[in-house]
Amino acid sequence: MAAEGELTASSYIQHHLTNLAVGEGFWTWHVDSLLFSVGLGGLFLWLFYRAGKKATAGVPTKFQCFVEMMVEFIDGIVRDSFHGRNPVIAPLALTIFVWVFLMNLMDLVPVDFIPHAAYLMGVPYLKIVPTTDLNITFGLSIGVFLLIVYYSIKVKGVSGFVKELTLQPFNHWALIPVNLVLETVTLIAKPISLALRLFGNLYAGELIFILIALMPWWSQFALSVPWAIFHILVIVLQAFIFMMLTVVYLSMAHEDH
Repeated sequence: MAAEGELTASSYIQHHLTNLAVGEGFWTWHVDSLLFSVGLGGLFLWLFYRAGKKATAGVPTKFQCFVEMMVEFIDGIVRDSFHGRNPVIAPLALTIFVWVFLMNLMDLVPVDFIPHAAYLMGVPYLKIVPTTDLNITFGLSIGVFLLIVYYSIKVKGVSGFVKELTLQPFNHWALIPVNLVLETVTLIAKPISLALRLFGNLYAGELIFILIALMPWWSQFALSVPWAIFHILVIVLQAFIFMMLTVVYLSMAHEDH
């Protein structure tokens, strides 16, 4: 769509950064982000289910080897970083890593490829990278936050969780208000930092791809390929960081002082 005469550079950028939305105000739904995030989550489940169904003790296929390497990699990280006993953590870590990676991977699709096809079919806006939508990253981080609170209360009890918020880092009744403020800020900062870190890195990467698409056609390949190669590292690293911090936070929630 960069070549369409009715679009200026600013309107082109704005067009690619606008979600396909329905509803108003707080109840606005970003249909494209929901569609691609749920679709990629379903793709992850389907691929790993097929790998599990077709797994063999004999000579494995290349995809089975890949899945086994992923499972062993995540299992090793959980064993090293998680100091409790919970059979949910490893599958959760695997799900987060692969799902976030697949959502990030959509950033490597040419910026005009799918949105322009949708535009020709009458869809005015379409963002295909779910993690460039703050609603998606906050949804993921809020889910992690709820698990942190749930396991903190389950392992330590309500009284233990309250004591953790009120008697740390200063174990004195007179400093309970100070402890409560510090620990509450620390607790709330976890989902906020998770969401903003993932969103900021992917949003910046997508914006650079859009700016490259505005340049003359003969320079786009020379600029987009090196950036795409570098961005592969960002895509993998951000998925790993989100997964790793989730495991660490849940490990902290399981520590009973």
